[in-house]
Amino acid sequence: MAAGIQLERTKFCCSICLDLLKDPVTIPCGHSYCMSCIQDHLDQEDERSIYSCPQCRQTFTPRPVLVKNNMLAFVVEELKKTGLQAAPADHGYAGPEDVACDVCTGRKLKAFKSCLQCLASYCEKHLQLHFDVAALKKHNLVEASATLQENICSRHQEVMKMFCRTDQQCICYLCSKDDHKGHNKVSAAAERTEKQRELGMTLQKIQQRIKDKEKDVKLFQQEEDAVNNSAENALRNTETIFTELISIIKKRVFDVNNKIKSRQKTEVGRFKKVREKLQQEIDELRKRDAELVKLSHTEDHTHFLLNYPSLSRLRESQDPPSVRVRRLRYFEKVAVALSEARDKLQEVLREEYAKISMTVTEADVLPSNPQPETRADFLHYACQMTLDPNTANTHLSISKENRKVAFMREEQKYSLHPERFAFSWQVLSKESLTGRCYWEVERSGKGVLIAAAYKDISRAGDFGECVFGHNEKSWALDCYKNSYEFRHNNMKTPIPGTWSSRVGVYLDHNAGILSFYSVSETMTLLRRVKTTFTQPLYAGLWLSDGAAAEVCKLK
Repeated sequence: MAAGIQLERTKFCCSICLDLLKDPVTIPCGHSYCMSCIQDHLDQEDERSIYSCPQCRQTFTPRPVLVKNNMLAFVVEELKKTGLQAAPADHGYAGPEDVACDVCTGRKLKAFKSCLQCLASYCEKHLQLHFDVAALKKHNLVEASATLQENICSRHQEVMKMFCRTDQQCICYLCSKDDHKGHNKVSAAAERTEKQRELGMTLQKIQQRIKDKEKDVKLFQQEEDAVNNSAENALRNTETIFTELISIIKKRVFDVNNKIKSRQKTEVGRFKKVREKLQQEIDELRKRDAELVKLSHTEDHTHFLLNYPSLSRLRESQDPPSVRVRRLRYFEKVAVALSEARDKLQEVLREEYAKISMTVTEADVLPSNPQPETRADFLHYACQMTLDPNTANTHLSISKENRKVAFMREEQKYSLHPERFAFSWQVLSKESLTGRCYWEVERSGKGVLIAAAYKDISRAGDFGECVFGHNEKSWALDCYKNSYEFRHNNMKTPIPGTWSSRVGVYLDHNAGILSFYSVSETMTLLRRVKTTFTQPLYAGLWLSDGAAAEVCKLK
């Protein structure tokens, strides 16, 4: 039996993971998969609520119940016991990352082309009909794509071949007769042609910006090299100069020591001579004292009288130098002088070190980074920004290619999403902001908060945690009719004056600069923030009842 199974072992492989089936289950169309593989596949289709078989593309509603195939499980276990494994992957077969042929049965081959009319993908063998059959030759073939189902209208199950310019979305023929009746509609091909022209212009801008950035990178590299060279020279000079200073101090120490030792030798020699002379006199007096004692004991009166005059005659003693030798304080003045010199030197070093430190901190080691002034300067950093519907509060309606937002009293039917603001009427941009960025917002109605915020700002906390400008994670310009007020960390700064309904926001993330401008014929600075940004920023909008705002397209 095992030998017979070996010939058909590909039949027992999961067409998703291409390995022997693990916990095999069968779906209603009869195809079998690993339990985990088919569950992952169906999970990905939960949002559309339409489920399909990866092999035959049959669709199911609701989600099919997975039934364990006990017979297949037994056979696979027997295969494992015999040591047989699934056949090695053949380059002609579709792997997990490949687009599979929709016609192949069993183990599918890689798709060679996809047909936009048939909405199916074909291997080279099954594609041949599109070259042989006259009716199929007119079909539009493209590189194999796994996203063909995106071309199907989820409501009518028709191919979306039209584009509604009014609502900025792809629609099918039935949609054009129903929800989009009276709207400005064109074919998808015509809209593609228009967008392709815009794409060309965008590519030109991107390429020009790349060239400009590359020039900036080159300049920054030159400045970086100059900083490194200058710093290395400064380090060498610092080492040399301080070594010279240390050498000078050591020489002065040597000179002072020599002077002290020379004076010591002179003074000690002088006192030594006097001390030796005094010691000599003491020795002579002790000798005379002994002779007189001996004479005093003699019984010969004549001998006494003859010797007494010479022994009793003493030489006048010379007064020795004063022994009040300043109590050995000869060199105390040296210590005092050295202490004073040390204190003065420390004071000089402190003052000079402060000057040296100032020259280091104030040195022009950073490349010039001028801030833009005219609107043309700002537009050089213009970024194309869209709003993220997954963050929008349910009272906000997003439209116009996700650039416009309006307050709606009736809640919108958005799906649950962890990024959505639960209670505050606000939305974040889809794009993160770093480097230098500029964008403009046109507002209408009553109150609008135009903000920049970190992405981890609270979505469902209290008012202070969520609303832009009321916490340390966001900076906001509060625009109410024509009066403006800047907010950050719940601190308010009024901005007097009457201002335009269009606000420009400039960010220099690296420099920690965020600026708000009133945009009219001139750029009027409303508020500039200087701080340190620790994360990428996201543009944000908060709307009051009756308000609307649009992120402008900048050219």
